[in-house]
Amino acid sequence: MNKPIRVVSVFCLLLFLALLVNATYLMYVRSGDLSQDPRNRRVITAAYSRERGAILVGKEAIARSVPSDDQYKFQRTYSQPFKYAPITGYFAFFSQTGVERSQNSVLAGDDSRLFVTRLVDLLSNTDPKGGNVQLTVNAAAQDAAWEGLENLPGDAQGAVVALEPSTGRVLAMASTPTFDPNNLASHDFGAVADLSKKLNADESQPLINRAIGTTLPPGSTFKLVTAAAAIESGNYDADSMVPGGFGFKLPQSSTTIRNHDGGNCGGRRITMTQAMQVSCNVTFLSLANELGNDAMAEQAEKFGFNATSLEDLGGQATSLYPRDMDAPQTAMSGIGQASVTATPLQMAMVAAAIANDGDVMRPYVVDEVRAPNLSVLDKTDPQSISKAISSTTAEELTKMLVATVDTGTATPAQIPGVEVAGKTGTAQSTADRPPYAWFVSFAPADDPKVAVAVLVQSSDTAREEIAGGLLGGPIAKAIMEAVIAP
Repeated sequence: MNKPIRVVSVFCLLLFLALLVNATYLMYVRSGDLSQDPRNRRVITAAYSRERGAILVGKEAIARSVPSDDQYKFQRTYSQPFKYAPITGYFAFFSQTGVERSQNSVLAGDDSRLFVTRLVDLLSNTDPKGGNVQLTVNAAAQDAAWEGLENLPGDAQGAVVALEPSTGRVLAMASTPTFDPNNLASHDFGAVADLSKKLNADESQPLINRAIGTTLPPGSTFKLVTAAAAIESGNYDADSMVPGGFGFKLPQSSTTIRNHDGGNCGGRRITMTQAMQVSCNVTFLSLANELGNDAMAEQAEKFGFNATSLEDLGGQATSLYPRDMDAPQTAMSGIGQASVTATPLQMAMVAAAIANDGDVMRPYVVDEVRAPNLSVLDKTDPQSISKAISSTTAEELTKMLVATVDTGTATPAQIPGVEVAGKTGTAQSTADRPPYAWFVSFAPADDPKVAVAVLVQSSDTAREEIAGGLLGGPIAKAIMEAVIAP
C-alpha cells in the first residue's frame, strides 16, 4: 500500500473511532443529562404519552393522570393540592419531587416489579400504564393537621407529623406555606419554568416540606431525651428528687439561666415528674450537665439524631446533636438549645419510641405498590431501627408525660375519656424574631395508636402569647382524636 492510501486509511479509521467514542459518550456518559434536558422533546413526549399511575390515600387518588386536551396524551392532576403537596410533590417535565420522585419508576411503569404487566400490555397491544402507590396516610388525621396549620393566625409557617408508634407508618404530614403542584405539572413549559423560579426565590420557601426538611432548636420537647438519658443512667426515675430553684449557673461561665416563667418550679428540690409538668429549665440543665456530652449524644443518637431514617420520601434533613459541645453547651442542650436542632419528624420519632416501649421504628410513607389492576406487588414491612430506651424507662417517661397533660403545661391536649401523654416546647431564636413553638404527644397513653409532633415556626401571634401548648396543643389534640375515634 502506497503512502497516500495509507494516510487516507488511517485518517478514516481515526474518524470512525472518533464517531464511536462520541456515540458511546452520548449514549452512556451523557444519557442521563440529555434525558433530563428540558429541551429534549422526545423525552417529554414519552413521559406524557403514558398514563402515569395514581397516588392513593385510602381509596382516593390524590394524584392521577387524566386525558389531555393538548398535544400530549395525559395531564397530571392533584385533587387536594395544597394539603398533600409536601408528600406527593409534583411531576413536571423538568423534575419531580416528593413521592412523584421517590416512586417515579413505579408510577411511570418502568419498575421491574411491573415487568409482567408491561409484557401483557405489549402482547395485547394495550397502551401501557404506570403502577399505583398506596400511602400510609390517614385521611382524617391529614385533614386535622392541615386545618390546624391553616387556622393559625396570619401567614404562618409550620409543620406536623403523626406516626403510628408500633410500625412507623406516617399517618399525617403537613407543612405551610405550601404550593399547588397542578401549576407545576402544566404543559405550558414556559409558565412552569417561570413559576419554578418564583417559588424557589420565595423567602417563605413554600417548596420545602418543613415536616422533614427544616431543623430548628426543639426547646423543651427535647427534655424527653434528657429525662430518658437520666433514667437510663440508673440513677433516676419519675419520683426521684432533682434540682429545682430559680436559676442554674452555666459551668465555666458567669451566665445564669432561669426558668421560663421566672419561678422556682415549686422548690429547690422537686420530683422528676414535677420538673416535667412545669417544664423546669433548672432541672434539665442540671441533668444534662451531670450526664455530660457523651451520654447525652449517645441517647440522642439512639432516638435517631445525627442520621436520617425516612427512605421513601426525599428531602429529610439531619437532626443534630453535636458530639463536640463544651460543658456550657452540653448543659444548654438539656433544654433543647445550644447547637441541638431537630425536624418535626425527629421529635415525632422520640414521642413514638416512648409510646412503643422504647423501640424506634423506621418511618415510612409508602404502604403498598400496586399494579394498574390494583393487585399488590409489594408491601412495606415495619422495621425497628434501634432500642432507644428500656421498656421500664418508657413507662416512667409515660407517667411523667401523662401528668404533664393532666395538670401541667400540656393541658390543651387533653381528650375526655382518653389518657394522653404530651410535652410543650418553646425554643428561643434570635433576639429579632419570636420563639418557635413545639408540641409532642401520643395517645392513648396505655395503648398508643398515634404520636404527634407540631412545630409552629412563625405566626401572627403576640410574642408573649407564643407557647407550644397554646399553638400546638389543639392541633395535636385534633389529630389524635381523628386517629383514635371509633
